[in-house]
Amino acid sequence: ATIEGLVSFPSIADLPVAPDLAVIAVPAASVSGVVRECGARGTHAIVVISGGFAELPGGGAEQDELVALARGDGMRLVGPNCVGIINTHPDVRMNATFSPVAAGRGRIGFASQSGGVGIELLARAHALGLGISSFVSLGNTADVSPNDLLQYWGDDPETDVVLLYLESFGNPRKFARLAEELARRKPIIAMKSGRTQ
Repeated sequence: ATIEGLVSFPSIADLPVAPDLAVIAVPAASVSGVVRECGARGTHAIVVISGGFAELPGGGAEQDELVALARGDGMRLVGPNCVGIINTHPDVRMNATFSPVAAGRGRIGFASQSGGVGIELLARAHALGLGISSFVSLGNTADVSPNDLLQYWGDDPETDVVLLYLESFGNPRKFARLAEELARRKPIIAMKSGRTQ
């Protein structure tokens, strides 16, 4: 009934209200079942911390299934294989990550496709006293992409600067167009890894 003093429920179906966001951290084989439960309950978005999908050989089909399940029920998916998300707005104040340190409130929107880099930069930002408006660990970028985040931060009055650590581009032409539009209003600092041996 409780875990560490917090009220607990045995399943998503038993929750008194549908969660806006579900953070899923279960073995990879159980993720699709939890996604189905979230969709049936009316959840709007999911963050899949669990790994074991397209980052592994032959895991692409299972990852595609997760996206199809989420989209079929009108949900957006961050991840899988990610650290989580943070939103520091006073009306939200959410840290849904397993980072040991989270930067405080600020004006930087930060996304990383590397969990390790994301955790390290959150720690460095904290040490320097740099706050963030939001942080998204993209993981495998199965659904929510850097392009989605550029559009979000472009309209977000809480974000003045965008920081990106990218390992791949799903749609490079769209990214270039969105980045060019956004850079007229807000600075973008982007690092693309994997360019050399």
